[in-house]
Amino acid sequence: MSKKPVIVFEGIECSGKSYHIFNVAKYLKKRKIDFIKVREPGGSFNSEKIRKLILDKKSNFDKITDLLLYLAARSENIRQLRKFHKKKIILIDRFLDSTIAYQHYGFGIDIKLINLLNKIILKEFKVDFTFLNIVNKKNMIQRLKERKSQNRYDNFNVNFYQKVQRGFMKLVKKNKKKYKIINSNLPKKHNQNEIIQSIEKLL
Repeated sequence: MSKKPVIVFEGIECSGKSYHIFNVAKYLKKRKIDFIKVREPGGSFNSEKIRKLILDKKSNFDKITDLLLYLAARSENIRQLRKFHKKKIILIDRFLDSTIAYQHYGFGIDIKLINLLNKIILKEFKVDFTFLNIVNKKNMIQRLKERKSQNRYDNFNVNFYQKVQRGFMKLVKKNKKKYKIINSNLPKKHNQNEIIQSIEKLL
């Protein structure tokens, strides 16, 4: 594995992925290790514009339109990330697995279409390691209620999120060595320590 890996944080809503990627960024900064942190959708200037469209509560896109918007945002991000690939550690809040888990396992879009489009966009850009954050139904519902602001993807049926999380787990089974499952039902500090230990090994 490259000493400047691409590390992704995945998971459904309220699974803690954004919290943990923030802490990893803080840890790397403290150690004076070069990194870049982005989110999907969003990240680059143009991607953030697309993000607003996707997550706007008033938006009501067809599922294929939704997929294409996500991948358009990714295309803009990758153009920027290629400049840092293998030169800096890259931290990404949601990436390929989210597209497959939500758009394929969640909405039922043909996986062949998703894989083809990603292949065209990514080319040689690959993920080295993924932290998959999981959460049980009860905690997810409670955390969603506590959110001060919600977007369109925070308002789907609870069963949809469970279906998406099962999709994530299927992806893990295909290549367990490149994943670490983080049980966000456990205390944050416990998970934070586990993630930092894994980061140290990756570096």
